Amino acid sequence: MPEAALVWGDRLAQYRFHPDHPLNPRRLELTVGLIQRLGLAGGEVAGRWPIVQPRAAEEAELLLVHTPEYIEAVKRLSRPAADPLEGLRFGLGTEDNPIVEGMHEAARWIVGATLVAAELVMTGEVKRAFNPAGGLHHAHPARASGFCIYNDLAVAIRWIQREFGARVLYIDYDAHHGDGVQEIFFEDPDVLTVSFHESGTYLFPGTGFIDELGAGDGYGYSVNIPLDPHTEDDSWRAAFVGLVPELAEAFRPDVIVLQNGCDGHVLDPLTDLRATTGLFEEFVRLVSDIADRYCDGRIIATGGGGYAIHTVVPRAWTLVWSALAGADAPNEIPEDWLEAVREESGEAVPDTLRDAPGTFLASPRRAEVEATNHHTVQTLRRRVLPLLVGWGLDF
Repeated sequence: MPEAALVWGDRLAQYRFHPDHPLNPRRLELTVGLIQRLGLAGGEVAGRWPIVQPRAAEEAELLLVHTPEYIEAVKRLSRPAADPLEGLRFGLGTEDNPIVEGMHEAARWIVGATLVAAELVMTGEVKRAFNPAGGLHHAHPARASGFCIYNDLAVAIRWIQREFGARVLYIDYDAHHGDGVQEIFFEDPDVLTVSFHESGTYLFPGTGFIDELGAGDGYGYSVNIPLDPHTEDDSWRAAFVGLVPELAEAFRPDVIVLQNGCDGHVLDPLTDLRATTGLFEEFVRLVSDIADRYCDGRIIATGGGGYAIHTVVPRAWTLVWSALAGADAPNEIPEDWLEAVREESGEAVPDTLRDAPGTFLASPRRAEVEATNHHTVQTLRRRVLPLLVGWGLDF
């Protein structure tokens, strides 16, 4: 059995709004190109790490999450000469989500690719699968938001629930709060959503605070870790390690859905966090260990945010993929790949996958940030763990 599958096809690069929009699919092509150049998928290693073609989601699958009225509006607005004013009530025709011809078709391929990843994992064909084009976690049942038209993650989770009756642990470390996924499963005790993100006090979408714990039967099954701006590796790692293993032990998932947005990197132009690429690799290895312990290794992984198109995203997601695949990725990036990307971008693209220690100056707020994040984690531990397991622990 292959160890992990990379879900990719050229159709996934058609999800784009306009040439100047921050969500540029070129980041996906560069990522897959670097993975292949390093011999980590397809070709001679296809037996271990195949590249699997995506498919488009069917309308019935979109309806697992999205309302019929919304889907019809997206389809109607995808046609030539659509009226942009009509889309505003659905979150379309905005700066973040402009109306573009063919957007329904492009978006349903993203959803279908994450469904392919879910099918591969849940049927036992592979332990882990990665759709780098997925992770559109801001889409709501009847509204586009934050570059996201359809919520591929939520559709896949609902499909898993319907077909397998599984308990799903959703982990999201994108710099932006996974608000769409949280909303959809806010009252569902069979989906535990855990989101690490820059505090909504400072960053879109302005949600994801520690008191958003779920509702009804789902109370306690939404966990948010709003990080202080300028959070660096050590503080973010401490927050992750301080919560995720115990949440998993309490919840005992059947499968993990992992959103790997890399826009928390220090070079990302849209956020204020200060991670390095190696931190994302560490997160995936930790989650992989948890998956091996509780759910036979099953992880369905996606990409997400990431707007340093040439300097960060390909390096970060190559590390994410290698950790999912159980591969030892080399640190040095091949010179021919580097030369081509540097020429294309005109940027000083780093020559290693992992940022070297000391590459970036420490935040002058480091002590303050670490204290704030530590307090957040301790508060969440006191509030959430007793709700999940009734341990009555003395924190």
